Amino acid sequence: MSARTTRTRLTRPAAGALAAAVAVTLAVTTAGTAGAEGVRAAAPAFLEPSELPPHPGGWRAGPVEPGLPEGGVPCVVAAVLDGQEDRAAHRRFFTDLDTGADQVTLTAAGEAQAAALVRAAERSLRGCAARVVQQEPRAKAEMRDFGAVNAGDGGRVLGMQSVHPQSSWDINLFAVGRSGTKVTLVHWGRMGRWADAPVPAFKKTTATALARLGR
Repeated sequence: MSARTTRTRLTRPAAGALAAAVAVTLAVTTAGTAGAEGVRAAAPAFLEPSELPPHPGGWRAGPVEPGLPEGGVPCVVAAVLDGQEDRAAHRRFFTDLDTGADQVTLTAAGEAQAAALVRAAERSLRGCAARVVQQEPRAKAEMRDFGAVNAGDGGRVLGMQSVHPQSSWDINLFAVGRSGTKVTLVHWGRMGRWADAPVPAFKKTTATALARLGR
């Protein structure tokens, strides 16, 4: 399970996100040092391993770490999260096999900025399959919309099935949503195809993540 910056397989959350072909601009205010400390002090609660889609070998979790993941967020172009490092925290989840997940939370300056961030992230996710094929014309990628999640102020679940030449198929699920000024992005991935995607369980995970933003 691997992910690449320019030839992207996204199932390993620890690897880099897709390179951006088109920049996305956000009107999100960045915080100074004092503001960043306040944001981190009020950071929302994160998912626990038991709240992820069930896995035969169980899940393990790394610590909650400040800032954005090294290499970015899978399928979200860097410009979407530009200036958000001091407002973000992240956590990675692991299994003994090829399945992994990660969660990023951000606290925006206000609800309007949080809503704009969600919209921009969703646009970027929707364009991920097209960027994969643009960067590697021999690759195949398909994006699907799995609908809304009614928790917090709302969320959305999307999925992508992709394959690169001489490589295995990968299946990835993505969620983005917010509650008030807090935004979360959740990613799950493994080797496989649409039939291997635990969509109902992932939507339940997303609802839990959104509910925890308000804590």
